[in-house]
Amino acid sequence: MTDTTTPSTGDDAMDRVLAHAEKRTEVRTFGAAQALQDESTTAHSTTDGNQWDLEDRHALRRVGGLSTELEDVTEVEYRQLRLENVVLVGVYPQGAQEDAENSLRELAALAETAGAVVLDGVLQRRPHPDAATYLGRGKAQELKDIVAAVGADTVIVDTELAPSQRRALEDVVKVKVIDRTTVILDIFSQHAKSREGKAQVELAQLEYLLPRLRGWGDSMSRQAGGQVGAGGAGMGSRGPGETKIELDRRRIRTKMALLRRQIRDYAPAREAKRAERKRNTIPSVAIAGYTNAGKSSLLNALTSAGVLVENALFATLDATVRRSETSDGRVYTITDTVGFVRNLPHQLVEAFRSTLEEVGDADVVLHVVDGSHPDPAGQLLTVRDVMGDVGVRDMPEIVVFNKADLIPDDERLVLRGLEPHAHFVSSRSGEGIAELRAAIEEALPKPAVEVRAVVPYDRGDLVAAIHETGMLLSVEHQEDGTAVHARVSERLAAELAPFVR
Repeated sequence: MTDTTTPSTGDDAMDRVLAHAEKRTEVRTFGAAQALQDESTTAHSTTDGNQWDLEDRHALRRVGGLSTELEDVTEVEYRQLRLENVVLVGVYPQGAQEDAENSLRELAALAETAGAVVLDGVLQRRPHPDAATYLGRGKAQELKDIVAAVGADTVIVDTELAPSQRRALEDVVKVKVIDRTTVILDIFSQHAKSREGKAQVELAQLEYLLPRLRGWGDSMSRQAGGQVGAGGAGMGSRGPGETKIELDRRRIRTKMALLRRQIRDYAPAREAKRAERKRNTIPSVAIAGYTNAGKSSLLNALTSAGVLVENALFATLDATVRRSETSDGRVYTITDTVGFVRNLPHQLVEAFRSTLEEVGDADVVLHVVDGSHPDPAGQLLTVRDVMGDVGVRDMPEIVVFNKADLIPDDERLVLRGLEPHAHFVSSRSGEGIAELRAAIEEALPKPAVEVRAVVPYDRGDLVAAIHETGMLLSVEHQEDGTAVHARVSERLAAELAPFVR
């Protein structure tokens, strides 16, 4: 990954901010984004498939330094989208500097994934964010000078801003101000593919937008009265009416109700598929973890699924279910779920609750952690907190430190102390994949009923069912049929009952 936080055009600005940080120790500049891998380490493995979805996503890419305005109509097919230039801002209390820097680097990766160029970033140390402008009046004025110096057109704040804070900070810096939640919602909106995924993202966006609506002048109002000199519209305009903002709120609530009904309507199909797997007693494994930890790459390595893999945050949102088999032939499913991130917007947790149910209904959770990340302990805590929010905290869990090819030996010792029973794997090189398959096989629930039966040769379907859904302990071909000793489900045991000996 090219370090976009200090582009060649912004060297003077960064030098100025570094000098400023030396003078004022309470304001710290921020370094390179570390939430994404270096480009030299992101080559796809042979298990990732042809990645047609990734090629489609890259078919139109934003290019920095070009304008969207046409100078000549003949240039229409050469238009490119202009990148937003952004400055990042964060506030941290005493003793939380390292966490704040990691969070701001992650915000830089989020901004890059959303399609922006990060020019600069500052952290301010203060006990609490200012209730009015988040930074305080003086620091907001300094931020305005930084924005003007680097030529930024957007400020991104590393928290969820109150509507009043955003308006007040915009009034000072004179450019658009957005918060971390807005960036995450924008990424989700870009990457959602299925109808259910798009509906979930739109619902989350509307829930976030509803309390943040604001008017944009007299043209927004249909409610009038009073005299012309008192600010009214005069004759012909007096009487009852709704303000435009009230109309917008009502339309948003109506749209939200429609989306909730649509999401509920998608549930029966998903539940029917899940019920079919349960009826056939097919165990399930859910892959959960931090965004960009390599969940989709791990699914491809385990099943050759060909799921989209990209060095970006929230590259895949829709749950993907793939079939796999144990060494003794038992069938089970592996589900790739949506990734998590620190300060994940509450609206997204609620909107994607139906997707996260896949984790709650699984027999085993494969918790994937990016072992090369600066803060793997924070990733573990974040994912477990979100899983607790949706009621799946006590699931059987296998912790996997992915990207083992990027983890030095001394760092492995630290991670081993963090999770003594974790597995180190590399989806890219294949290290540890065989051991992980064995661990999954061991963790899968064992069929409940032990049977000994002689199955007639004309009932080969029952023997096949034992191989597929049960545990075949021994088999012997006799004159009158196939003698099997196996552990099977109650349903299959009932079908084998006439042949039990």
